[in-house]
Amino acid sequence: MFDFTAFQDGAIAFLVAFVAAGLFTIAFKYIYQWVTPYNEKALIRQGNLAAAIALAGALIGYVLPLASALSHTVSLPEFAAWATLAGVIQIAAFTGVRLVALPDVKARIENGETSIGVYLAGVSIAVGVLNAACMTT
Repeated sequence: MFDFTAFQDGAIAFLVAFVAAGLFTIAFKYIYQWVTPYNEKALIRQGNLAAAIALAGALIGYVLPLASALSHTVSLPEFAAWATLAGVIQIAAFTGVRLVALPDVKARIENGETSIGVYLAGVSIAVGVLNAACMTT
């Protein structure tokens, strides 16, 4: 038989977690865009596919560990700590790639080089998968 009270409790927990994850994702997006040396918003509005791919990869790379954190944490403060760490790791990965491997990333993204967008997205997603896997304890 359907237990409405249990469903209601679960639905409230779901909504709290979903809203928290959504807010962390929005915060990450704005911080990430502030850190990058190019203006994703303007470039995407101009139809720059490289910027769109790179940003989409960063968002996917960030929400993968959020999903893991939601599955493995027992409190909102614990989730917030993991979400913050995931964001720091994603931004550190982008910064490391930019400084070490791709010092010309700004010009290449602004020129719409799709290959650099795909590469950045791949790095972000790979970091996100590893980040998520490490959150299992």
